[in-house]
Amino acid sequence: MRHSRARRYEAELLACRADSVAVDMNDYHPLKPIMVTESRTRRGGRRGSTSSTTSSSSSSSAAADPLSCLLDGTDPLSMFAAASTDTPTLTHSASAGELGRRRRDREVCEECVGSDFEPWASKRADILARFTTTEKLSINLFMGDKAKASSPSSAVSEKVRTRLEELDDLEEGSQRELLNLSQQDYVNRIEELNQSLKEAWGSDQKVKALKIVIQCSKLLSDTAVIHFYPSKFVLITDILDTFGRLVYERIWTMCSDPQPLPEGFSPEDVNDTAKETCLNWFFKIASIRELIPRLYVEAAILKCNKFLSRSGIQETLPRLTAMIRGIGDPLVAVYARAYLCRMGMEVAPHLKDCLNKNFFDLLASFRQLHGDSVQKQLQQQRVEIPAYLTLYSPAIHWILQCVSYRAPEALLTEMMERCKKLGNNALLLNSVMWAFRAEFIATRATDFITMIKQCDETGFPKHLLFGSLGRSLASADPAEAERLSILNDAWKVITKIRSPQDYINCAEIWVEFTCRHFTKREVNAVLSDIIKHMTPDRAFEDAYPQLQSVIRKILTYFHDFSILFSMERFLPFLDMFQKDSVRVEVCRSIMEVFIKHQQEPTRDPVILNALMHVCKTMHDSVNSLTLEDEKRSLALLINGFIRLVSFGRDFEQQLSFCVEARATFCNLEPVIIQLIHTVNQLAMETRRVMKGNHSRKTAAFVRACAAYCFITVPSLTSIFSRLHLYLLSGQVALANQCLSQADAFLKAAVSVLPEVPRSISVEGKQRSTESLLLDFINNFMATLLVVPDHPEQGVLYLVRGLLNMVQDYTWEENSNAKVRVYCSAIPLLAAMSQETYLYSIPKVDSNETLYGGDPKFIAEVNKLCDTLIGQVLDHLKALGNGESLRKQSALAFSLFSILLAHGDLRNNKLNQLAVNLWNLSHKHGHCDTRTSVRTLEHIKNLQQQPELTHLSDIIPRLSLQSRA
Repeated sequence: MRHSRARRYEAELLACRADSVAVDMNDYHPLKPIMVTESRTRRGGRRGSTSSTTSSSSSSSAAADPLSCLLDGTDPLSMFAAASTDTPTLTHSASAGELGRRRRDREVCEECVGSDFEPWASKRADILARFTTTEKLSINLFMGDKAKASSPSSAVSEKVRTRLEELDDLEEGSQRELLNLSQQDYVNRIEELNQSLKEAWGSDQKVKALKIVIQCSKLLSDTAVIHFYPSKFVLITDILDTFGRLVYERIWTMCSDPQPLPEGFSPEDVNDTAKETCLNWFFKIASIRELIPRLYVEAAILKCNKFLSRSGIQETLPRLTAMIRGIGDPLVAVYARAYLCRMGMEVAPHLKDCLNKNFFDLLASFRQLHGDSVQKQLQQQRVEIPAYLTLYSPAIHWILQCVSYRAPEALLTEMMERCKKLGNNALLLNSVMWAFRAEFIATRATDFITMIKQCDETGFPKHLLFGSLGRSLASADPAEAERLSILNDAWKVITKIRSPQDYINCAEIWVEFTCRHFTKREVNAVLSDIIKHMTPDRAFEDAYPQLQSVIRKILTYFHDFSILFSMERFLPFLDMFQKDSVRVEVCRSIMEVFIKHQQEPTRDPVILNALMHVCKTMHDSVNSLTLEDEKRSLALLINGFIRLVSFGRDFEQQLSFCVEARATFCNLEPVIIQLIHTVNQLAMETRRVMKGNHSRKTAAFVRACAAYCFITVPSLTSIFSRLHLYLLSGQVALANQCLSQADAFLKAAVSVLPEVPRSISVEGKQRSTESLLLDFINNFMATLLVVPDHPEQGVLYLVRGLLNMVQDYTWEENSNAKVRVYCSAIPLLAAMSQETYLYSIPKVDSNETLYGGDPKFIAEVNKLCDTLIGQVLDHLKALGNGESLRKQSALAFSLFSILLAHGDLRNNKLNQLAVNLWNLSHKHGHCDTRTSVRTLEHIKNLQQQPELTHLSDIIPRLSLQSRA
């Protein structure tokens, strides 16, 4: 007797297809039914009224769009547009004032510094890190406020006199000198003073705040520890910036009553009280006796001149510039000019004359560098001239950056002429190349090289000048005819540098110019020279950052790895990276570029050998302490390389590569998985080429591929990776008619199933494996449909082995996973009893052909089905208590659905069982009523088919019961 009903799969498929409807494309658009209403304000109408003036719907009866309904027919953008048109018209006087204010705002914007100007804040950290000292420092700390309380009735003149006396107190000894401070202690003290300034200001002790600023400004006249002066300048000017901002905001607040000032305000907009307060601040500062604090503090509040007069800043800048000429120490003077230029660029960048005057004054003071006072100071502090000149670099760079900002090219010509008049001063020339636009420098590269050659090398080494020139040429291109001579002239100087550190600092800059404009021949020569200089005494160990930069620049310009690895010195250059972490980082950067830019798979032996070495370096860095994220990252790069290796039709060579890669990358499981996928893909590609008709040679090859996978999969630690790869490899073997190999893979998968743990760790959390295992078993059973039985094994031996494993597996407590597998196996057995299977593999005879519908085979299938249904019914009985009724209902309905779809309900026993399962699922009201109704409708549709008319007898016996 046959338990499963006969299926006609093709007819069922046709019946399930949706009916096609002819569509007139001229009148069709998927968005046509949606009505969009544009909201507009009618002129003269009441505010907020709208009219529907446009619509994409051709009919008002079109279906309403739910979003349009929600918005009452108006979309948000149309509402904003309507609101903007409702703005009332300005009166003539108001509009004229508004236009004037806008014009002033536009003028202010034109005077502002653009985003292409590098701000001082970006240089601050570099200066603090570069200019350090181990010597002891001293600082004068303000000890207290000796201010005398003045009565409210005192006269204004008395207040002024008191304030001046307070300032005199500061200069006459109300301070204490702290000695023997380390650099960090000094920085901490300065930070404390900055905080004290804010606290004094917040507690309305303005005079105390001014005293702190004056005291800090005085520190800028001290060059006792000359190495630290640039960093001291940065720290002190932070305090000055804070003070200037507090004063400006204070006066701005006084002007903001009743409404705040616009950004482009004029002095006429400032009230008298604010002007008086502003003048009072300038008078206080003018009373400071010493030049340096008076200069710095007035520069700090330079912006406040905007409250007093239109020409205040324009008049003040030249005066302050002239004051700096009174500073005798050239180092102190150059930083004072740098601060003044910084303030000038913030408040009036259009006043270029003042910036230029500062620079020309700087040029005039260069002769002081070789004066007796400077030489005596350097001798006392044991500072060499080259080290002393580098202290000027931040200030001169900044001044020249301000001068050269958006300056015409003619200004560079003038600067070069002045440099020549000064005997090609190296310090100045270096700053000029730093400051001006790279395009301007590149067009005059030959002239700069000539000037560099004529410089005196005793004070400022020429290699630093060539480094500055190289930075400009890396960003802008000189004339093509000059490029080779420029490189030759520069490298003649670079290669003579004795210090390995100085050499690599300069060579690293010029590598980019070489890669940008020349071929592998010149780049190879540069690499050879670097190796020659950095190998003795293992000098490369102190230059890893620069060497990494060289690699990055080469990879930026050379994306063709056949050219890259044909350079004789490239791999020896990589050998200099002998520190493990650095070497791996370099290899990682090489692989990232290769994966990103390699468009086509490669078989070039030069590339493959080199990249195998690179990937092996990354793989060998993995150890027991390596983080999982690091392993995953390295495996991703190696897998990218493997996917880009292809030997075309030479499949045997491809398999040999995979064998070698398996031995090389055995510690990275994702790489092993990728190799297994690659070999399986290779077998399927062989099948495609042979169109499924294997020759003796190709048949042996695909069996070799299967053998590769069979011996590789057990090395994986991930249990589910092993299961899925066993199944996949079995499917590939079956597709290539390797039946014994397919059997071996599937039996191996079944044997591994008992090892599946009940939970696994996923991202640090324990996760149940039940759902993963069920998914795999369902996929496995779908494959078993087309797997023919082994002639020496029993009928359905793989199905029986799988079900036995499911029976013996230790499932979670109170889990119905086992019976879910049984329920999934029933449709498989029903499909196996069909005369024609739902799907098959070409050139592989499944059981439908082997048994040909033999009654003994059908009897075995029916017997196994009876056993499975019996197991499910036993489980349903066990779920009879109150807590499991919902599970019982779901399981009963699931089994009913299986019997309906696959069982032959003309069989009285199955017929009655189906009705009983329906009633059981509805007995306690846990079944979804909507699902039940739809199921009944489906049965009524099925009974209309000629071979399913017997279902009409079942329908009256299937009743819907309400929830208890």
